Amino acid sequence: MMDLLQIATDTVQKITQFAAGDSNQDGHLSFFELLKMGGWIMIPLAIMMLLAVYVFAERTIAINNAAKIDNNFMNIIRDNIMSGNITAARNFAKNTNNPVARIIDKGIQRIGKPLDSIEKSMDNVGQLEMYKLEKNMGILSVVSKAAPIFGFVGTLVGLMQLFSRINSTNEFEVGTIAGGIYTKLITSITGLVIGLGAYLAYSYLNTQIDKTSNKMEAASADFLDILQEPTR
Repeated sequence: MMDLLQIATDTVQKITQFAAGDSNQDGHLSFFELLKMGGWIMIPLAIMMLLAVYVFAERTIAINNAAKIDNNFMNIIRDNIMSGNITAARNFAKNTNNPVARIIDKGIQRIGKPLDSIEKSMDNVGQLEMYKLEKNMGILSVVSKAAPIFGFVGTLVGLMQLFSRINSTNEFEVGTIAGGIYTKLITSITGLVIGLGAYLAYSYLNTQIDKTSNKMEAASADFLDILQEPTR
């Protein structure tokens, strides 16, 4: 019984050292050893991860800046329009750098025209602002789908190489076979983790964009209501 336990222990150690590329033979896997054992497929996976991180950081900053608006913004616009000071209202909107202000500025420029025309002009600006907010979001969507596929392909290629080596050398040691399979699964795991992270980032940013879109729609509705109020 003790002999069987010792054999099993030795086999596990061999698997770890062979599969993980345990270069210093300390029985532990460093982060770089894990990356190295994945092979060349880790390079495109790393590129996709860096792209996902960059897009997430860049879009988070852009969306947060777009969502920032003074709570008194529409009150100031209303006061200026109701008092007939259209120039002051437009100057205030032009000097405020966010999507809501640009939509309102377009509406102020169209004051005097039919409400339908004003609303359509504001909607056009809103669509352009939404396009800006969604910029590069497609990259996250692609990474969330492509990374797991790349990881799976890397595993399949690695397994083909492993069995080809076994077929040519007739080497059937358990440590070699299990270690090779263990090594090639690293790419699948890495691809799944990157894909999941990109998907969560994409979903989070979409939620933030929806919130910003609601603010733009609410501001547009408030502005149209202001135009229908009697002037002072």
